[in-house]
Amino acid sequence: QVQLVESGGGLVQPGGSLRLSCASSRSLFSIYRMAWYRQGPGEQRELVATITNGDSTNYADAVTGRFTISRDIAKNTVYLQMNSLEPDDTTNYYCHAFVTSWPNPGDYWGQGTQVTVSS
Repeated sequence: QVQLVESGGGLVQPGGSLRLSCASSRSLFSIYRMAWYRQGPGEQRELVATITNGDSTNYADAVTGRFTISRDIAKNTVYLQMNSLEPDDTTNYYCHAFVTSWPNPGDYWGQGTQVTVSS
């Protein structure tokens, strides 16, 4: 099993910044890919950013140039730095781990953290 705990959400004004954190109970060395998704009530889940265990990153078009995903191996933590936030970024953000190695390969999700961008 992998437990993922997100933090860092909150209320921010348009143009502001937030940094989300996702702490993993399992070493990031054994996780093939970490990602951030976002989803609001009644909406489809949207992939925001991914980072592999080789530090390859990928971003949704809507956040490219504004968001940065990174990871701290020593802390088993993945971050999402969000700059130039817009009201459309308001929603719940979820951390995801795709584990391919034993034990317990599979998909794991955090509980989510709310981000609100409003003046």
